[in-house]
Amino acid sequence: MTNVSVVVYGADIICASCVNAPTSKDIFEWIQPLLKRKYPQLNFNYTYIDINRDTENLTDHDQQFIERIEQEELFYPLITMNDEYVADGYIQTKQLTRFLDNHIS
Repeated sequence: MTNVSVVVYGADIICASCVNAPTSKDIFEWIQPLLKRKYPQLNFNYTYIDINRDTENLTDHDQQFIERIEQEELFYPLITMNDEYVADGYIQTKQLTRFLDNHIS
């Protein structure tokens, strides 16, 4: 079974450019059953990183994504899979499935 590491970078406050979008935590909870149902052959490992609170013991890779969010190059929630950028801001199912279909499964 192929392992896929899914990281959601987010915050308690909804992104200013994402008005009426779900919160980062909502996205984190929403993608878990969605991906499991769509890709039962994959083993997903999920991590949620609060960009304002979880700032200790992060890898350089995680820190770089947080810095890019802080510099407004990227928006949260931001999703990576196996350390590769997948989507940020207003997350849609198609972004996740396209990445998995092209890179993993």
